[in-house]
Amino acid sequence: MFRQRPDADLLVQGWVVGVMVEIAGERAPVRHYFGVGKPERARAEWAAVDLALEAGAVASSPYRGTEPVEAIREIVAYRMRELGLKPGEIRALGDKFPRRWLPVQTES
Repeated sequence: MFRQRPDADLLVQGWVVGVMVEIAGERAPVRHYFGVGKPERARAEWAAVDLALEAGAVASSPYRGTEPVEAIREIVAYRMRELGLKPGEIRALGDKFPRRWLPVQTES
């Protein structure tokens, strides 16, 4: 019989990743956000970079103390279900701060 772990809903299943993208006409790189359904932080960051390359070149160095690629917050299993993010899925969240995905703003 299948037994689920009591803390299964609290296991990390994804990440919210910010990627600084250089867009033509913009003076500075613009941070784009991605919801990535991969539990490993490094794989989630690389998956976000691959999708960010469709918008433009990824910044090559930090800008005003912000890293070009940064896993901002982990997403636990129950939150992934609430947000509709499937395992392995990569979702572009845009360049505005994703309040629904990150309820507390971490940027200044």
